[in-house]
Amino acid sequence: MSTPAAKPAQRRRGADLEAALLDAAWHELTDTGFAKLTMESVAARAKTGVAVLYRRWANKDELVLAALRHHRDSHPVELPDTGSLRGDLLAALTGMGQDRAAFFTTTVSAGLSGLLAGSGLSPAQVRERIFGQQAAERVRTIYERAEHRGEIDLKRTPPAVLAMPYDLVRHDLFMRLAPVPSERIRAIVDDLFLPLVER
Repeated sequence: MSTPAAKPAQRRRGADLEAALLDAAWHELTDTGFAKLTMESVAARAKTGVAVLYRRWANKDELVLAALRHHRDSHPVELPDTGSLRGDLLAALTGMGQDRAAFFTTTVSAGLSGLLAGSGLSPAQVRERIFGQQAAERVRTIYERAEHRGEIDLKRTPPAVLAMPYDLVRHDLFMRLAPVPSERIRAIVDDLFLPLVER
């Protein structure tokens, strides 16, 4: 009795192919680092030809930026809605400082390893290319909900104060290149931020 022949692998096209290429670039970035990543190494990991990459991205800097955006979009962090400003901030900052620590570390490592020099972009421009307005919109939603509940007055709260919890967690991630401890996140919210905004 003959065994059925294995089905030939289907050729990836369009969005499926692009997602596979960007996933390969992400894994190459996390496994070998930005300095050792090449268009050829990504193509080999994706089991395709290097010309396939060059048809989509001009160089490895553009590929890495696209891979970072793709990983962010394909691994979303839920916007918390706990019913209180404190609860929402603790959940959001934990998501940022712990769940996203690997993403942040990979992004910073790429920047320090040559992405900034190769792309000609400033750190702020790289951040904008990767995150866009997504982070600002999430923060604004949390604060608008809190204002609706009467917990905060956005008109009387300086923008620097509103940005402070996120800026501090981002700073800690940059300095540690590791997840931010829960007790540090609670201290940022309870000891530094809430006393400045409580009505």
